[in-house]
Amino acid sequence: MSSHFKHPAIYELYPNTAYIRFDENGLQAFDGNDNLVEFDDIAVSAKAEQLEASHNLELLRAERNKRLANTDYWDASDTPQMSQDQATYRQALRDITETYTSLDNVVWPVKP
Repeated sequence: MSSHFKHPAIYELYPNTAYIRFDENGLQAFDGNDNLVEFDDIAVSAKAEQLEASHNLELLRAERNKRLANTDYWDASDTPQMSQDQATYRQALRDITETYTSLDNVVWPVKP
């Protein structure tokens, strides 16, 4: 898990957090009065993993949507009917999030 999502996880789980800093004591959260906000490392890590997974899925969907948009003209009313290979490709793109959850390991269908 990337540590990039720990800060957002703390802010989401502990809404009284005004700022976070990392020093010799590790990651610490503070409220608006500079009081230490105690947080559960396990809960924060779990939430950070959720946020990272959601972010990765958003990136995957964005790339999928871009690839679909690049083939929208196949289905335009003023073009010949889409071939079965083209329809299969577009359906495979729509289904990509049923198999993959991030861009890290996705195997894209081959565009006909």
